Amino acid sequence: MITQLSPKVIPANERLIFALDVPDLSSAKRMVDALGEAVTFYKIGLELFMSGSYFELIDWLGTQNKRIFCDLKFFDVPETVARAVRQLQNRGVDFVTVHGNDTMLEAAAAQKNGLRILAVTVLTSLDRSDLDALGFRCDVEDLVLSRARKALRLGCDGVISSGLEAKRLRADLGDRFLVVSPGIRPVDNRPEDDQKRVVSVEQAFCNGADYIVVGRPIKHATDPRAAAEKIQSTISSLFKS
Repeated sequence: MITQLSPKVIPANERLIFALDVPDLSSAKRMVDALGEAVTFYKIGLELFMSGSYFELIDWLGTQNKRIFCDLKFFDVPETVARAVRQLQNRGVDFVTVHGNDTMLEAAAAQKNGLRILAVTVLTSLDRSDLDALGFRCDVEDLVLSRARKALRLGCDGVISSGLEAKRLRADLGDRFLVVSPGIRPVDNRPEDDQKRVVSVEQAFCNGADYIVVGRPIKHATDPRAAAEKIQSTISSLFKS
């Protein structure tokens, strides 16, 4: 297998981001406590945002020395996006997602002030038929690459992209930006899974991803901590010096 392992200096244990998709603050804290040192980087999204304890959770994760990825996919008029990004400054947040057009991405990038802005390319829950229904008649890889080029030109720090497209991104755009890949499935997809464009841990990193986002394969495991540790072991073996 030809690999394009990320050359960036990133601690191996931080390359795994756990999707903390739970309904409330107490559930989030229990999960973080259960995972312990097996996970150091957490993605928190809309479900927890709507719980009303989002910023309390951000502050608590900071006290636990965890890294934080705010996955809110800002999509609004540019000034509103800019103001939303400013609300996350000076809170210890590492990554923020924006899912919008050029002016929204540019507005977010202008306000990052230490945050790293990640542009969403094509959601991993969408496949070819979904894109057709949305009116996108181009190839998925071409669409991802086009959006990535624009995002980098506008000042974003990286993109959210399936590991399937990571190889093409690296081949065309090099290593100067971050690729964060969700849709990671260490085991076969379950019928109820809503992720469609999926890859394994090894495939994502060998295609050039810097980070992977894993949720259900850890959350729904019989032993979530053991599941996370197994993924960490795989990552460590890939990036051993």
